Amino acid sequence: MGRNNKRGGRRGNKPRDDTYHRSDLVDKASMNNERFATYYQTQNIVPADQWEPFLDALRTPLPTTFRVAGSRQTAQSLNETLRDTHVPALSNVVFEEQPIPPPVQIPWYPDGLAWQFNVPKKVLRKSPEFKGFHSFLVFETEVGNISRQEAVSMLPPLFMEVEPHHKVMDMCAAPGSKTAQLLEALHAQDTLTSTSIPSGLLLANDSDHKRTHLLIHQSARLPSPALMVTNLDASIYPGLKIPSASNPQRLETLLFDRILCDVPCSGDGTMRKNLGIWKSWQPMDGNGLHGLQLRILQRAMKMLAPHGRIVYSTCSLNPVENEAVVACALKSNPDFHLVDVSAKLPELQRCPGLTVWRPTDRSLKTTYDTYETFLETCEEGDVIKGKMTRGHWPPEGVELLDLPRCIRVYPHLQDTGGFFVAVLERTVAPLRDKKRGAEEPADDLESKKPRLDDAVEDEIVEAGAPVDDPLLKAEIPAEDAASATAEVEIVPEDAGSATVKAKTSTNPAPRRVKKGEGGGSFKEHPYTFLPSDDATLASCIARLHLTPDFPSANVLVRNPEGDAARSLYITNALVKAVVQNNDYNRIRLTFAGTKVFAKQEAGRGVDAQFRVLGEALPLVLPYTDPATIVDADLVVLRTLVEGHYPLCAVFPEPFRGLMTDAGSGSHIVRFPQSELNGASLSHDVILPIWKSNVSLTLMIDKKAKSALSMRVFGKDITSPVKEKPLVVSADDVELDEDAGEEDGVAAGEEDDAVMADV
Repeated sequence: MGRNNKRGGRRGNKPRDDTYHRSDLVDKASMNNERFATYYQTQNIVPADQWEPFLDALRTPLPTTFRVAGSRQTAQSLNETLRDTHVPALSNVVFEEQPIPPPVQIPWYPDGLAWQFNVPKKVLRKSPEFKGFHSFLVFETEVGNISRQEAVSMLPPLFMEVEPHHKVMDMCAAPGSKTAQLLEALHAQDTLTSTSIPSGLLLANDSDHKRTHLLIHQSARLPSPALMVTNLDASIYPGLKIPSASNPQRLETLLFDRILCDVPCSGDGTMRKNLGIWKSWQPMDGNGLHGLQLRILQRAMKMLAPHGRIVYSTCSLNPVENEAVVACALKSNPDFHLVDVSAKLPELQRCPGLTVWRPTDRSLKTTYDTYETFLETCEEGDVIKGKMTRGHWPPEGVELLDLPRCIRVYPHLQDTGGFFVAVLERTVAPLRDKKRGAEEPADDLESKKPRLDDAVEDEIVEAGAPVDDPLLKAEIPAEDAASATAEVEIVPEDAGSATVKAKTSTNPAPRRVKKGEGGGSFKEHPYTFLPSDDATLASCIARLHLTPDFPSANVLVRNPEGDAARSLYITNALVKAVVQNNDYNRIRLTFAGTKVFAKQEAGRGVDAQFRVLGEALPLVLPYTDPATIVDADLVVLRTLVEGHYPLCAVFPEPFRGLMTDAGSGSHIVRFPQSELNGASLSHDVILPIWKSNVSLTLMIDKKAKSALSMRVFGKDITSPVKEKPLVVSADDVELDEDAGEEDGVAAGEEDDAVMADV
């Protein structure tokens, strides 16, 4: 990751050659790096007798892995389809006289919902058996039922143990695979046909503005009213204000129950797919990122509620980026301790964190036992002296920090990438204050942190960061949990006018982006909550036959005028509180809630109406009058899936009569669990349709329609249609993690940093 105001959410952009990801163009004999071997053998990251198996695993291609979305009851049904249909069909495949192994479940993932298979891409593209499986993966991925994700990338959200009421932050979120897991956990109470509105919050942040839109695209597969996306430097993330629970007329700083710090890293744990690292690896990659990683973790500590949990993770093997960062953060704040998670995921093979490591410089000629030894070798004006700090080395009293509770995952253990995870929790009372040396500063942060101009520092303090924040002072004393919540008085206003006032008070004119606030220009539209009695909203609710308990007070629009023009979004109460009490420009709010209604042109001479979006239907269904839902069978479903605009006259009775008599506009149809002529619905399916004068249209996109067809009819029976390409192509979504999902070191930025989102 570069240091040009792009901290806390981007991979590096260093140029690379065309063979960077091409394992078929690089033979194993070329996968060597003497510097890598020398450094890690010195660190004793694996026992001597495991070194060669470790290297051999690094030289083999990474398996393809995916997981079934766990927040939906459809997950078990889909998993049964995988286990009972696809796996038997792929169990005896031979390609070019070589047997191809079928997919297998990842043993440590809960409920067997994660899968792995070792199949070259040419087999997927040319083998008839795997081609069908490949299509199944593509379609189910596009609708959010399957997520393509490397196995070790699934670990951090599992260790966070998120519940629907939690306030959760993902500090470096793009491209979004872990964010999707966290959303699933927030929606754990969802059913087959309806989506709950969790009381919690997921704030996903990334410092790169373009990548936040990839994050939004990925998250759209799991639409949630509890989601917010911001575009800020995670290491100086400002405090957010919400009304106090005890006194709504006062504002307090929002503290999170769970924070994921999946920080930028050197990424040498991804060498199995990012082959360019074999050529480019050198120790200064990790040395240079240590300070940024520490600042992100320390900022997370400031934003965590008592008894809350932080998961810190990287896809690096380097202790300078892992144990050294965790140790330094623990020394700076004795309110935190490492959690023993050895009993969690018992089938995951792991190694304990290190307590001894020896940093080195670029030359690798010498490793240094202590920081003082290193300083003795530096000459006056030596550049390297300014790049290494005391925090790179094991601290005094390292044995008191319980670093073996950290988790190290190595490629040779279970055929994965390399990964590091540390789980930290905050207690109310300080732990082992004096033993840890809490009176000592964690590091010489003042000389190592990037310079912030006065305006930015003022903003951080104004945002609620305590004056003794490590981002602002070198000395970092222990912080009492009570001091983390600062209150300020707000002007009382009646409930009826709150949404209108928010339009002027929380959404001022766009301002110039200040240094350190995020990457690139910020030109997002403001967020305006509509009054409950808004005429357009009231008409929409009436036309769609929604019940009075529909949360209309949480409906917002996104346009400069604040009018209900074409799209309506919905949030939960907590997201609304954050949006209304924080300047959306200042926090660079890129997205909030989920789109739920869209205006549909009804034809010449007919007024446009709002319709329920297909992906939002599970959210709206609990508020829909049951009497307005039309029942239909598999014959009707097949007709809707096969054609684009089938005439009402072609449908069987009684569905034909019901829809002929129905008015034009948005309708909801239920297809009960049933079987017919080889087609099968294992559970009820509820879908939106649009009725024009004489025809019907199934209002879901082509990918979702194809996925439904594959699931119910065993093949894609949809009619071909020309459509604009998606932001992310099918190839990117299905198998090529290289483009945005799990790219190792990306192109054009210094420091060879990659996200731990491997």
